[in-house]
Amino acid sequence: MIVRNLNDIENTDRTIKADNWESTRMLLKNDNMGFSFHITTIYANTETHIWYQNHLESVYCMSGDGEIETLADGKIYPIEAGTLYILDKHDEHLLRANKEMKMACVFNPPLNGKETHNAEGVYPLEAEIVE
Repeated sequence: MIVRNLNDIENTDRTIKADNWESTRMLLKNDNMGFSFHITTIYANTETHIWYQNHLESVYCMSGDGEIETLADGKIYPIEAGTLYILDKHDEHLLRANKEMKMACVFNPPLNGKETHNAEGVYPLEAEIVE
């Protein structure tokens, strides 16, 4: 059994910070569950270009509000507490936060832990493993 508390691992090597967000990776590839689980904060008044070409992601908004714009069709979807969105087709999108958003995120295949978005908004398929 694996038991972890978010308060115990925030601000450790399991928390990755970028300009628009920070993500605490609670479950990673080396945990051998077949997916990874993260608690991610999207900073207020930001826009992040994301295009997970190598991963599928489900995201549940726990607090805050914003929107997603899918770039293929220009559709805008409001995001607020209680919203789940699923990037089931490697959807290229812009994620905008009006207020700081706390998100619970699941990735398949699982992340190793050190991934950050490249210039195209993509996480690499393999990255440095967090022990």
